[in-house]
Amino acid sequence: MKPELDAQDRRILAELTENARIPIAELARRVGLSKTPVAQRIRHLEEIGLITGYRAILSPLKLGLTHVTYVEVSMSDTREAALQQFNAAIRAIPEVEECYMIAGGCDYLIKLRSRDMAHFRRILAEKISTLPHVSNTSSHVSMEAVVEQNYHIG
Repeated sequence: MKPELDAQDRRILAELTENARIPIAELARRVGLSKTPVAQRIRHLEEIGLITGYRAILSPLKLGLTHVTYVEVSMSDTREAALQQFNAAIRAIPEVEECYMIAGGCDYLIKLRSRDMAHFRRILAEKISTLPHVSNTSSHVSMEAVVEQNYHIG
């Protein structure tokens, strides 16, 4: 069920997306409400699951993780138990930034970050290829991030 958002909710979400640490008083000023209704709206958006949390967004580049590779994974077994085993195992690999089960020529698409090609090669050989039920992988190295962003409310 899609929640109904009014213009005030959308403005609050847009501001929080840009800066989740904005003080309530400043947020209220920007959206044209007083502090209490803004705080109530935020609490409601959290309760209905639209806001799922707040976190620090780290710079992978400043951490030296400049190498982005997309890895297609094909599975030898796609029964539910095998998929659940793979899902649990992939979540334990810190270099995996995103992982999606997909429909198409492979079963999963993984985005991972590494320091360089040698580091990626070790991750692929020692972590990804050894996961349960992996039968084949195919890698695509990113040359440049053209668009890379958090979702913005429109």
